[in-house]
Amino acid sequence: MVGFEWLKGFSPIVQALFGTLFTWGLTALGASAVFFFRKPNRKLLDSMLGFAGGVMIAASFWSLLAPALEMAENDPMPGWMPSYVPVGIGFMAGGLFLWGVDKILPHVHPNLKAANPEGIKTSWQRSTLLVLAITLHNIPEGLAVGVAFGAVAAGYPSATLAGAVALAIGIGIQNFPEGFSVSVPLRREGVSRLKSFWYGQLSGVVEPIAGVTGALLVIVMRPLLPYALAFAAGAMIFVVVEEVIPEAMSERNTDIAAMAVMLGFLVMMTLDVALG
Repeated sequence: MVGFEWLKGFSPIVQALFGTLFTWGLTALGASAVFFFRKPNRKLLDSMLGFAGGVMIAASFWSLLAPALEMAENDPMPGWMPSYVPVGIGFMAGGLFLWGVDKILPHVHPNLKAANPEGIKTSWQRSTLLVLAITLHNIPEGLAVGVAFGAVAAGYPSATLAGAVALAIGIGIQNFPEGFSVSVPLRREGVSRLKSFWYGQLSGVVEPIAGVTGALLVIVMRPLLPYALAFAAGAMIFVVVEEVIPEAMSERNTDIAAMAVMLGFLVMMTLDVALG
């Protein structure tokens, strides 16, 4: 864990803050592409989105579900309840939570026409709806990082500082195309470069908030840890299946997007195994 020793001197909440500030920073870095591009290469964008989806899938299993299953097995459970039940409950709850918010919060995805926003009807500008779409997806990512750092304080063998750092790095990597996918479409529609960048990075602000909240909750209520890890995993899988991969394949660059998904999965798996 060379290079991460300095983090041991901070509480898990501060560690979660550092980790999610890093992921927010990479969202801002992706949004800064608007200063260099007006219209992105569609194959490049689809490959970046596919890569992000692969990272999220791998992170959901290696960094969240696998530790959650181990924690559930080690914790005392009622005799009638298998250890995988808390993980299954948390996983489905994460997906249902995102599904519910998706139906309520007004937002529009980059590839949708302005006339087809999702959520409740609103007169908000398209730029606001675009930011809300990516912000919605960043909630489980920030929560995942925060819960991972909070789990380290619980003392489980499967929850390590290096593993939490690996998750933050992986989430940060896949945040780059998310910032890109907000700022560049806004610029293409005539929004100034500076405003496009501002909106793009703004979508990542929620991650430090969700990260600190997640770390605090699992420290205060330790029995929630398997549920919380699985909840973050379920929410991320919902985002990947409902939005990221369909958008990556919407222009029929299916082979490129599929290979990018596999590459993203491989990179996140390597990070988790090598560091965790």
